[in-house]
Amino acid sequence: MKNRLRVLRAEREWSQAELAVRLDVSRQAVNAIETGKHDPSLGLAFRIARLFAMPVEEIFDDGEH
Repeated sequence: MKNRLRVLRAEREWSQAELAVRLDVSRQAVNAIETGKHDPSLGLAFRIARLFAMPVEEIFDDGEH
């Protein structure tokens, strides 16, 4: 699944570790999501959306559009 997580994080000048703390996940989990190696759980996707104050659909693209 494509996502804008890396761009959104960079815009705020957060490291992967800082984002991980804010989301209560590991830095490795953030890296795996950013690189498309792992899709977040629905709960984590909603936490990410709330953190960035954006709809989930604006962060994650499942390719069905």
